[in-house]
Amino acid sequence: MITAAPSPLQLPAAETLQPPRWQQLWRDAVRDPRELLELLGLEAIGAQLSEAAAAQFALRVPRGFVARMRVGDPDDPLLRQVLPLADEMRVVPGFALDAVGDGAARKATGVIQKYRGRALLVATGSCAVHCRYCFRRHFPYAEETAAREGWREAVAAIAADPSIDEVLLSGGDPLSLSTSKLAELTDALAAIPHLKRLRIHSRLPVVLPERVDAPLLKWLASLPWPVAFVIHANHANEFDASVDTAMAALRASGAQVLNQAVLLRGVNDSVQALAALSERSFAAGVLPYYLHQLDRVAGVAHFEVEDARARALHAELAARLSGYLVPRLVREIAGDTGKRPL
Repeated sequence: MITAAPSPLQLPAAETLQPPRWQQLWRDAVRDPRELLELLGLEAIGAQLSEAAAAQFALRVPRGFVARMRVGDPDDPLLRQVLPLADEMRVVPGFALDAVGDGAARKATGVIQKYRGRALLVATGSCAVHCRYCFRRHFPYAEETAAREGWREAVAAIAADPSIDEVLLSGGDPLSLSTSKLAELTDALAAIPHLKRLRIHSRLPVVLPERVDAPLLKWLASLPWPVAFVIHANHANEFDASVDTAMAALRASGAQVLNQAVLLRGVNDSVQALAALSERSFAAGVLPYYLHQLDRVAGVAHFEVEDARARALHAELAARLSGYLVPRLVREIAGDTGKRPL
């Protein structure tokens, strides 16, 4: 039987009104640098692209994040964070493959311990966005991911050390994993009596806010520890209404939400940009936490801001803003017992 055609006023089925799942948005990310320039009307700067840089560290950026970039602006601060340029291929003394001593701090497969009481799990090598300044762009994820063999080695290493009372989920980006996979990990960690806190470091709520969905929030709310959720935004323009919604949902789950940023030349190296970032993040319910000096990994020297300039910017920021809006200016140095204030 052929059914009657729907009336033009008839609404479609409810499921067709639902937004795409975050996995589909992930799959639809822009991966071609030239497509990215076309979307922004910047085909004229195509000569600045580096195929070698893109081959070494591929472009990936969600289309929702692209939509926050300024059309026709080659100096857009969001674009600068993701576009592979020839500057990345320069060999600069002092910039190494492992800038922060991850290898030397390895405790077990996918477990890094640099500081007393805290252990970091490299939960995955995947991320929804490939930031050109990433300090783990050369990390051997294929061999060093805590999820191997059902987390067993990583969980056993933490369980065997009663001095560890806080676990950090990092990567890549831990929210790249399915919520069921995250629950599998935290269920295993929940059996360790000496754990007191969980910290999650993720850029996905900023670049792909759709990841903050109902199953994720249910998982967060069910965790047996206080949760610190550290997002990563470097510029005020990274926030929009969808990010605000994601931040509100994270807070409603019971998590404390903080932001860490990296000081990047051409992105946020002005007191105006840094002040706007602090104010915009706080307006979204996110407390400024760290402002990192660049980790000196190979390929990122063109983003570096000299320490003297960084200190001057931080002093100007402290003179302009209330104290709770001023992130701590720090650098990570391999072998130190904590982040070093500048």
